[in-house]
Amino acid sequence: MVDVGSARLRALSDAHGEVLRRYVHRMTSDHALAEDVAQEALLRAWRSPAILAEEDAAARRWLFTVARNLVIDDSRSARRTHEFATDDLPERGSPVDESDRVLDRLLIEDALVSLSPEHRRVVVSCYWLGRTVAETAEIEGVPAGTVKSRLHYAAKALRLALQERGVTR
Repeated sequence: MVDVGSARLRALSDAHGEVLRRYVHRMTSDHALAEDVAQEALLRAWRSPAILAEEDAAARRWLFTVARNLVIDDSRSARRTHEFATDDLPERGSPVDESDRVLDRLLIEDALVSLSPEHRRVVVSCYWLGRTVAETAEIEGVPAGTVKSRLHYAAKALRLALQERGVTR
């Protein structure tokens, strides 16, 4: 037994499929994309019983509108940004202006000053000097868990301090 929706979809495809493909091809100059868009439009019609129940002219208008919208969506998609992978890395530009780095450093120093001395010491030890939690715990004379806790609360305080200075969200 043939499903009524499938029969109607076949009738729509037979009546409008080729014209729909040509319409999309004129917009894109891409045969494969035209085929994909036409199939997607017909699939969406099949998923919409109200469209299958429409008269032929209304269903045709709907198919062409969906196809046009699919082409627009495709042209806006990230896939269309035409980024190509390459093994050649671009040359590093010479730093023209060091002012951003200086300003960043001043903001971070100012935010660090707002921390308690204990929090500041563990942040500098672990993040600036690259010591491990265990090394910092030994230097500070506290358990490793205390260093982790201080790092956690210091990071929250730094985030808040930088937010107050308009640096982060």
